[in-house]
Amino acid sequence: QVQLVESGGGLVQAGDSLRLSCAASGRASSMYYMGWFRQAPGQEREFVAAIRWSGSTYYLNSLKGRFTISRDNAKNTVYLQMNSLKPEDTAVYYCAAKTAIYDYSDYRKYDYWGQGTQVTVSS
Repeated sequence: QVQLVESGGGLVQAGDSLRLSCAASGRASSMYYMGWFRQAPGQEREFVAAIRWSGSTYYLNSLKGRFTISRDNAKNTVYLQMNSLKPEDTAVYYCAAKTAIYDYSDYRKYDYWGQGTQVTVSS
């Protein structure tokens, strides 16, 4: 079992930055990918970024250059740095973990999820 707890969400203005954290416990070190997803009201859950156990990173193309995923293995924590936030970034952001080596962008293939943290960007 893996437990994931997100933090760092909030209400910000367009152009601001936020850093989300995802603290992992349990068998987190055995996860092949850690990912961030987001879901806006009435929308399907959307891939944001993922980081492989090796440190390789993957992003939704439209977010490259604004969002950065990273991890601190000593703290068992994954981060999502979000810069130049836009109102369309408003969503609940979820941290997730998966053991399989494929489909890092498919939310249906993730095994463990956090409870989510709300990010609201005002214009």
